[in-house]
Amino acid sequence: MSAHTSGWNRREFTAGAALLALALGIPAAGVKLTALDERELPSDRQRKLIAEVSDLVIPRTDTPGAKDVGVGDFVVLALAHGLSGTRAPMAAGMVTAALEPFRRRDGSLRHLPWLEHTLDRAAGGDFLRHDPAERVRLLTALDTQAFAQGAPPSPWTAIKGLILTGYYTSEAGGSQELRYELVPGKWEWDIPLKPGDRAFSSDWTAVDFG
Repeated sequence: MSAHTSGWNRREFTAGAALLALALGIPAAGVKLTALDERELPSDRQRKLIAEVSDLVIPRTDTPGAKDVGVGDFVVLALAHGLSGTRAPMAAGMVTAALEPFRRRDGSLRHLPWLEHTLDRAAGGDFLRHDPAERVRLLTALDTQAFAQGAPPSPWTAIKGLILTGYYTSEAGGSQELRYELVPGKWEWDIPLKPGDRAFSSDWTAVDFG
């Protein structure tokens, strides 16, 4: 598969690359846009799938949703660059029969093909053909299973973590969805909150995402 046939081009990478640069703390020019292994390029459907899934996790409300800020492409690039340990070989005890078909030769997992297969299987066909309410139901079931107490490690936890990282390092996530204070000021150990108050962008990882 080539970058041309998969629909990728440098311009389309821009939003995801900018978010990845912020997450890595490097200049945007440092994110390799054209040096990805062609075997790692997503299909058009996988790219659409992760964009839609990201938007289910963080939909548009009175602030932009994940799709609006390019989180799907951020996740694609983050996975290709191994962010959050996603290119590390899986420990032998983590490999199940369901994961084995998606392992690379180096032992790491191909997360997007796994997600595509898992959601399509849960949907009994094409996940993307279902209406939004059914998509939410199916993704919620996957999320509940992955984060259940005592559940075996699931690739979904890493994917969801990258979705949250991509969104909350964006301008919209950091300054609209969250409350941004350029100069935090003095330390206050107990700040009263009113209904509707947003979490501070300096500590978005402490937000309860449900």
